[in-house]
Amino acid sequence: MNPQTLEQYLHDHIPLSKAMQVSVFEANQERVILSAPLAPNINHTESVFGGSASAVATLAAWSLVHVRLKSAGITSGIVIQNNTMSYERPIHGTFTARSFIKQPEAWDVFMRTLSRRGRARIAISAILDYEGQPAGNFEGNFVAIAKAPGIR
Repeated sequence: MNPQTLEQYLHDHIPLSKAMQVSVFEANQERVILSAPLAPNINHTESVFGGSASAVATLAAWSLVHVRLKSAGITSGIVIQNNTMSYERPIHGTFTARSFIKQPEAWDVFMRTLSRRGRARIAISAILDYEGQPAGNFEGNFVAIAKAPGIR
């Protein structure tokens, strides 16, 4: 899936991403990188609202699962089960969220479980970056529920 296709999907199916002016810089099997500007995500201290930063990190992590499942030809519903977010420093401008799987071998277990049970869970990480430095960390568990025939 190319960045433009993912960005259009997010804007069409997750309207908050459009309101936040989220753009997709990169979308592949290894990572998804999303970007968002300050203006639509600003708070009273003229920095990025924590909820916006968390939402962009969540979107990046969700998108990685989405991209990987689409690449495998699997149609599924993907939901977040739980997450933690920590903030390292204020963000005063455009920022990015880069998602990845800390334990790449977990993907094979996830896919086998999805095939056998029709649902599976995987942990996805994301790092918020601002001006080339880490600004926050996201850890979340996502659940995929298969919809395609042949995958319960």
